[in-house]
Amino acid sequence: MELKNKKMTQDEFFKVREEVLAQWPTGKDINLEEAIEYNKQIPDHKNFAKKLVAAKEAGITLAQPRAGVALIDKHIELLNYLQDEGGADLLPSTIDSYTRQNRYEECEVGIQESIKEGRSLLNGFPGVNHGVKGCRKVFEAVNLPLESRHGTPDGRLLAEITHASGWTSNEGGGISYNIPYAKSVTLEKTILDWQYCDRLVGFYEEQGISINREPFGPLTGTLVPPSTSNAVAIIEALLAAEQGVKNITVGYGQCGNLIQDVAAIRALEEQCDEYLKAHGHMNVYLTTVFHQWMGGFPADEAKAFGVISTGAAAAALAGATKVIVKTPHEAIGIPTKEANAQGIKATKMTLNLLQGQRMPMSQELKQEIEIIKAETKCMIDKIYEVGNGDLAVGAVKGFAMGIIDVPFAPSKYNAGKMMPARDNNGAVRYLKFGNVPFTNEIKAYNMRKLEERGKFESREVGFQMTVDDIFAVGKGKLVGRPE
Repeated sequence: MELKNKKMTQDEFFKVREEVLAQWPTGKDINLEEAIEYNKQIPDHKNFAKKLVAAKEAGITLAQPRAGVALIDKHIELLNYLQDEGGADLLPSTIDSYTRQNRYEECEVGIQESIKEGRSLLNGFPGVNHGVKGCRKVFEAVNLPLESRHGTPDGRLLAEITHASGWTSNEGGGISYNIPYAKSVTLEKTILDWQYCDRLVGFYEEQGISINREPFGPLTGTLVPPSTSNAVAIIEALLAAEQGVKNITVGYGQCGNLIQDVAAIRALEEQCDEYLKAHGHMNVYLTTVFHQWMGGFPADEAKAFGVISTGAAAAALAGATKVIVKTPHEAIGIPTKEANAQGIKATKMTLNLLQGQRMPMSQELKQEIEIIKAETKCMIDKIYEVGNGDLAVGAVKGFAMGIIDVPFAPSKYNAGKMMPARDNNGAVRYLKFGNVPFTNEIKAYNMRKLEERGKFESREVGFQMTVDDIFAVGKGKLVGRPE
């Protein structure tokens, strides 16, 4: 298929679908008609999309952890613990790394070895290998909506299996699950593959079933300026809406400056809504997700709770619809279920205390929203321009040209010329612009902010600031000051 931002016809979709279902034997167990009937029976409190709508209407922020282990019974035990002990509002199934690379044979070996050992030897839940039967067993054993969270460049079979199993949300997108996760996969391929995932959701929507889609906001999770991640989120939301997706959650990863974090979520929601409506997508329900700190964590658990609670506060004050929760074991590796539940409890306590409170509009907040929107607009408008009005074509060309440039990404299809650093108040700014098409005014604003820090620290504005900033939070502070 040729890449373009146009809704796949039913014929095109079903033709590709034959290949998708043939990727692994569990694909043949999917009966779309039966899956539609199954999804129609799901009560509202277990439908992800409906629960997000209810939360947004009520003005509350929901808490969702990350979690996933190899064996079905152990995964059920883990999710029920996070639901009952942790008090999670929404449940994930984090998918293992082999599945993310479509390496299902190795996954099968991992499952068998996990059975022998009686513990998970995979770093997530192998949804494709467990198939509809296994994924439904998980869904029926919990009392909350389930979302598939992964990082898969080609997540088509995974989407087929999980949606047929009653999991009414899928995270990812053709850019956000490629550039930060893969080295050599082309954007043409991943955008096409994710158009399929979105068309599948669109097909369910046509049958009256509401399914949520969530582009992955934090990207590399390391000093990503808000406008960079917002531009990607808006592009992926527009690509999804074109395929018939009606319930979209756009996200952002905490940078650490409270005003910038609140501004980023508000700018994202407002600007995404504007772009959707401008391109004729009037009936998309838009929500937001705030990801707690995605960079290096302090190893000390008490300090880690400080990081977690700050993220929860930012999410609440921004009015995000949900927050993705970190754990006090973040610096160590995969957390115990107890540590995971503690992260949720700390988050929920903060959310409860701040319920209904919003950061009031100030001159500083207003200015930050305006600069984020202006930067984002420069990138998106240029993407449309180089694609001759086609967003999918423009996204591929735009990344090749460095119009959007994600810092510290492994992909060889990312320019890697833009460099971020924090300003004196810890807000993330652009240090090197690469080919990002900002106006001279925007460039001057970013440099002025960084020069304020340089003056305060009595040092040159440069890459050493970036290096110091990467390690700062792990050492207990936000800005990487010279020691």
